[in-house]
Amino acid sequence: MSGAIFMNKLLEGVSVEWTTLGDDRFLEVANAARRPVKASLRVSGMVPYYGANNIQDYVDGYTHDGEYVLIAEDGSASLENYSVQYATGKFWANNHVHVVRGKEGLNTRFLYHYLCAVDFIPYLPNKDRSKLTKGEMIKIPLPIPCPDNPEKSLEIQAEIVRILDAFTELTAELTAELTARKKQYNYYRDQLLSFEEGDVEWKTLGDVCDFKNGFAFKSNLFKDTGLPIVRITNINGSGVDMADVKYFDPSDYKENTQSYAIDSGDILIAMSGATTGKIGCFNSNRTAYLNQRVGKFISKSNALNNRYLYHFLLSKTDAIYVLAGGGAQPNLSSKALMEKILIPIPYANDSTKSTAEQKRIANILDKLDTLTNSITEGLPREIELRQKQYEYYRDLLLSFPKPEEVEA
Repeated sequence: MSGAIFMNKLLEGVSVEWTTLGDDRFLEVANAARRPVKASLRVSGMVPYYGANNIQDYVDGYTHDGEYVLIAEDGSASLENYSVQYATGKFWANNHVHVVRGKEGLNTRFLYHYLCAVDFIPYLPNKDRSKLTKGEMIKIPLPIPCPDNPEKSLEIQAEIVRILDAFTELTAELTAELTARKKQYNYYRDQLLSFEEGDVEWKTLGDVCDFKNGFAFKSNLFKDTGLPIVRITNINGSGVDMADVKYFDPSDYKENTQSYAIDSGDILIAMSGATTGKIGCFNSNRTAYLNQRVGKFISKSNALNNRYLYHFLLSKTDAIYVLAGGGAQPNLSSKALMEKILIPIPYANDSTKSTAEQKRIANILDKLDTLTNSITEGLPREIELRQKQYEYYRDLLLSFPKPEEVEA
């Protein structure tokens, strides 16, 4: 049975009433109990402390107890995928979330799934769209199937919840599996990069690599098409995300930009900003170009396996971040990076044995890395597909016939 036929059968002969989140017949707004507490003043405990996007802490005490939906009031990490959270039991809500729940005629879990599909942008009136006020939040339309028959209405809501929860539970299981696999990768990486005395020589990165800093492409000359530029925001900690890329035209520059080219397999590092110290292996077949504050490692000889270098650098991201000064505005010096970070070279006096050992270690870690980080195969790909499947059925099941106008 197709999704459309199933939906028609589920709602056969059923009317739908469109109301709003401000309709107190169906929904309670429980904002009054919210209470922000500075991190330094929180008492550690077992109760989740919710902010705009996630659980920020675990504290003693609670502001709410029950089944609720938390809608970001401000600070949502994304406007297009606006932050909506589901909370049950005892929890603490700060003042960056609206706290709502269904009454007798509205299943709160149904409300959660519905709000996950809502476009919140029209209800963010500020110029920077930074705040969802309560006044705007209560204007958001809300569908109530079969309003004249509360029992049947709740049965329909429960069936929709059952279907959608099956997808979210599978995604949660896959996400937990991914977390476990990442821990496994980290464990084996640390074990494989630990050497006994005598089997290894520790060298500076500058001993085995050259380093290429990026070019200062001008933001006012960025294009929508042309040659792609890799910026620090594209470095995601394992790869290079090319979803949000700026482009340039070489004719706009007198300098020779070709020397800043990046090819597939090149290892990059973010030198400043929020991604400082993050490593990315460039895996596109299309040549891209280094922007300023993005660096590229270049092995000095075949004695250093490039993938071995990649996995080693992933193990040193915390140390590199500290080297950059940490804090709110970390800034990494290429000189300090190449002089102070030491890399273990196994069997350094026997190049054949050394390269074979590096390759063996890299091959093991590559298999685990693919499972945990690849978006074309492995668990991340599977999670992405399941999320798309959930969104498809969510949008289908919650696409009730809409009136021409919804009264506030």
